[in-house]
Amino acid sequence: MVSKTVKVVNAQGMHMRPAGMLVAEMKKFAGCNTILKVNGKEVKATAVMQIMAAGIKCGSEVEIVCDGEGEQEALDAAAGMFESGFGE
Repeated sequence: MVSKTVKVVNAQGMHMRPAGMLVAEMKKFAGCNTILKVNGKEVKATAVMQIMAAGIKCGSEVEIVCDGEGEQEALDAAAGMFESGFGE
């Protein structure tokens, strides 16, 4: 299991587009379970509605936890997306 804490930098937070991008990327790592821990909640990084329901705003700290096959690659991919602001 590997984890990293990142900060949400895109001004609109985790709205539908970045949430969808994250879900699509994490589904490429089928053997890895990826969880986002934010605001006392744990949500699956492959469930767009859970991400949306978490209400992740700009400036929020999110702990990304990956466990399973390809966990480091999945963590690097997810963290890179957050750190780049999902291209916004």
